[in-house]
Amino acid sequence: MTPTDLQSARSRRRPSKRGKRRKSARHIPQPPQPTIDSFRAQHLALGKREIITDLGRASVTVDETESPLAWLARRRGRDGRALIEVHQLQAGERLRAEFTRANLMPRTTSNWSEPLSSSRHGGGNERAGVFTETMIAARQNVHQALDAVGPEFAGLLLDICCFLKGLEDVERERAWPARSGKVVLQIALARLARHYGYCAQARGPARTPVRTWLSDNAAFGVESV
Repeated sequence: MTPTDLQSARSRRRPSKRGKRRKSARHIPQPPQPTIDSFRAQHLALGKREIITDLGRASVTVDETESPLAWLARRRGRDGRALIEVHQLQAGERLRAEFTRANLMPRTTSNWSEPLSSSRHGGGNERAGVFTETMIAARQNVHQALDAVGPEFAGLLLDICCFLKGLEDVERERAWPARSGKVVLQIALARLARHYGYCAQARGPARTPVRTWLSDNAAFGVESV
């Protein structure tokens, strides 16, 4: 075999790169937007919010009247102040987010996504694999928050923050006087905000010393140019 034949044989063995296409950049899927027609939109107070997902920030459409806490935060009392403060609203929404991640909302219909167990006693082991670490951690956070506020306010926070019941419904179910649930809810949200570390005003020293990684004998200085 001549050197020319050997070179031509090597060129035939090498795969051609001309036919290959470059891989396209990874496309981040956007969350599905709800289909809201004009008739349904006139009965809702729609707004845009940004949420943080595993793929980054995403813009979603929300109903601002869905949460009773958001409705109370927009209402003003006789003194001109909001019925609930901003840090109380954040504490209630955080409890609602933890409750949702914990998958504690009871089902009202049958669950066809999980396979049926073949035996009567085998359902517990199959259901244990459904719980993820995120759900377990969220359930622990919910239990810790409810234990921090006490049993007197835990049920009220669950009804309003998690099950989205109105104050009038809660007062009627618990046989409370009219407009008394607002005061009890403010106390409950104040305890919940204290558990999460939220407060109306930021507190701390006016000045803090500069922290450096110098040794005890070294001194920090700035050289003039």
